[in-house]
Amino acid sequence: MKFLISIIILIFLPSCTQKYQPVKTSSMENTDAKNNPYYSRTDTTQLNVSNEEWKQILAPDLYAIAREAATERAFTGKYNEFDEVGDYYCAVCGNHLFRSTSKFSSSCGWPSFFEADKEGTYYKRDVSYGMERVEVLCKRCDSHLGHVFDDGPKPTGLRYCMNSISLEFVPDSQK
Repeated sequence: MKFLISIIILIFLPSCTQKYQPVKTSSMENTDAKNNPYYSRTDTTQLNVSNEEWKQILAPDLYAIAREAATERAFTGKYNEFDEVGDYYCAVCGNHLFRSTSKFSSSCGWPSFFEADKEGTYYKRDVSYGMERVEVLCKRCDSHLGHVFDDGPKPTGLRYCMNSISLEFVPDSQK
């Protein structure tokens, strides 16, 4: 009986899941940036690019997550168990999103941060699948990054549960 109750609780607990098939990620290199005329780590101008155009520019797995709010499989993202010093940028447009000093091990299966760049992200209410969550999007290109929950560590108490594929990491040694 306890096992059955545990399974039911796990099914209905809010998590970082989406309606689309999970996407498996592997490579650390953002090859999309090379063919993306909108990609810049310095330009913060808001982009107004149609999904049709993004579909021509982005790899199918990045497009599914960033533009259709899909999610990658838990524990498969390249940054889930990643601990280097540097900055995280939007893989779609190059906008700054997180500093590695705000990353922590949450054991949820996706890279987690307790603080985001306020100039790089914005939030939208997400009531899909009978859950009430807060979606995190890139402020420059409106791409889906993941969700934020209020069960994170101090000092903010927040857990930004992000898709690795939506992120690009640049170590301090390469700046």
